Amino acid sequence: MADFIMPQTQYARSGDVSIAYQVTGDGPIDLLIVPGSISHLEVVHELPCISNNAQRLGRFARIISFDKRGQGLSDRVSGVPSLEERMDDVRAVLDAVGSRKTVLLGMSEGCPMSVLFSATHPDRVSHLVLVGGFVRAGYSIPAAQFEAFADRAVANWGSGQMMKHVVGLADASQEQLAALGKFERMSCSPGAFKAIMVMNRLIDVTPVLQSVRVPTLVLHSQADAVVPVSEGRKLGAAIPGARYIEYEGLPHGVFFTAECERVIGDIEEFVTGHRPEAGEDVDRVLATVLFTDIVNSTTKAIEVGDRRWHELLDSHDRLAAQVVERHRGKLVKNTGDGILATFDGPGRGVRCALALGEAARQLGLPLRAGLHTGEIEVRGRDVGGIAVHVAARVMGRSDANEVLVSRVVTDLVAGAGLKFAERGSFDLKGIPGAWDLFAAVQ
Repeated sequence: MADFIMPQTQYARSGDVSIAYQVTGDGPIDLLIVPGSISHLEVVHELPCISNNAQRLGRFARIISFDKRGQGLSDRVSGVPSLEERMDDVRAVLDAVGSRKTVLLGMSEGCPMSVLFSATHPDRVSHLVLVGGFVRAGYSIPAAQFEAFADRAVANWGSGQMMKHVVGLADASQEQLAALGKFERMSCSPGAFKAIMVMNRLIDVTPVLQSVRVPTLVLHSQADAVVPVSEGRKLGAAIPGARYIEYEGLPHGVFFTAECERVIGDIEEFVTGHRPEAGEDVDRVLATVLFTDIVNSTTKAIEVGDRRWHELLDSHDRLAAQVVERHRGKLVKNTGDGILATFDGPGRGVRCALALGEAARQLGLPLRAGLHTGEIEVRGRDVGGIAVHVAARVMGRSDANEVLVSRVVTDLVAGAGLKFAERGSFDLKGIPGAWDLFAAVQ
């Protein structure tokens, strides 16, 4: 597995609240992860297996993850957010990343909200996957015992004891508990976590389940020490047409274990219809990678309205396909408000970016673009690898109507008649070293 590069944390506005999110992976579909009651986008990658499992999910999907309001890197808020407010936050993140339709992957406490969102906005959800979920939160602890249970949880908050049950550690070392405790503390305060537990007891999505019409996969483990497997069975039986898969020895937090390859395979097969074979070959080739993005797309969408905006996006997508084909490139995917394409020659990639930028301006859509040449991994119609991440970071440094390239590109097109202007040396988040960037000149 390649070294993991921490994705850039960005923020989406949901009303007056800023919601932290990250995007990683290069698959052709979008998959939004709705976390449970403990989350922190960056600290979670300090825990075992998370980064590797994120990369495995990224084999077939663009992974969108976020911290709910009041938790992790998102804004702290007074009180406990309602399911309706959480739905607004999901919609805000999807809009921010330009995702028109996504696979919704709910985990634990994130499952009820995912059910409600899917039933309310089926046009935004292609598939629903529920892991370690429940129908009603007050299933396991009688009301008379709940206060004492919540007080114990608060007293131990930050020690790692809560997460110890989530990840299924019978005997945790001091080092493991320290890492788990940090994750708890960075997620939210003890009082905030108690408020979440109190509110969760009121959740009951029973009336909503029959309204879920998107393809649904329910996953649960017999060894789940947080949500009993009986709750997963109820959830799977209550959603019309849902597929239910039960595992034996996995913990509540399945993605915290190295043994969840079967879970990821089940999700991939459910979403794509294809299950990767063990040891599936990955071709590695040298290519020039192009990323483009419509600048200020959200502002433009508000300005022209939904109908006109979708017409413009459709025109952009048709135009991009034509321009990439004309320059002998491969359009890997549309990213919502941009594209990812590859070329077997860097000169063609630069000329394609310039031509696409000029054509998009005629539509009133200012583009920014970034290119880098390096070794990529080709897995079917998908691509990945460090070169893809570098190209994305280069694009992130470009301005409206600008095509930025790495020094590798300028060196390889010497003598090809292309002109460049120096833009300086930059740190690219998650990529070692300083990078000299250049703007292609018409």
